[in-house]
Amino acid sequence: MTLVDLLPQVLFVLGLGFLVANIRAAVDLARWARRKPGALAVWLPPRPPFYAMSLAIGGAMGCLLLSALFVPRPFPAVFGELMMFIYYAAIVPASARIARGLYADGIWADSGFMPYEQIGGLRWQEGESPILVIASRLQTLARRLPVPGPRLGEVRRLLREKIAEHAIDIESGPGLHLGGHDARNDV
Repeated sequence: MTLVDLLPQVLFVLGLGFLVANIRAAVDLARWARRKPGALAVWLPPRPPFYAMSLAIGGAMGCLLLSALFVPRPFPAVFGELMMFIYYAAIVPASARIARGLYADGIWADSGFMPYEQIGGLRWQEGESPILVIASRLQTLARRLPVPGPRLGEVRRLLREKIAEHAIDIESGPGLHLGGHDARNDV
């Protein structure tokens, strides 16, 4: 088997991987669209690293797909190219528009959404810009949410409100609780 014969199979396997990534991202986009009306304090994240390169790869994949109209290639190769085109030309730009922040039913951080009832701890990391670290009560998982300076006061106020109404219940999570501590002061 030569390298030319192997290429369609390699592209097909890559296409399967990109299909999974496309489906996962499409599910995230659908979840975000459902939560969008309940936005309390949200902002657009900065563009991901190599964003322009991702768009350029999407353009190159589009040209490669157009060339398939004139130079027929095996289906496995075209499938792989199509999945990569969808990912780089559509999914990456659409995912970059998912607003981060606080919604009516949870927090959308850099790595995904966490409902308020799953939050077991909140912590601020100071640095160039404040970062809210959200710990899950259900699994060993923490998500990061960089908060722009102008939104910091609003985010702290909303978190205090969610703790006061017991949407976020830090006190019942794992750990040592000695009483007499108001969790609203932690945020």
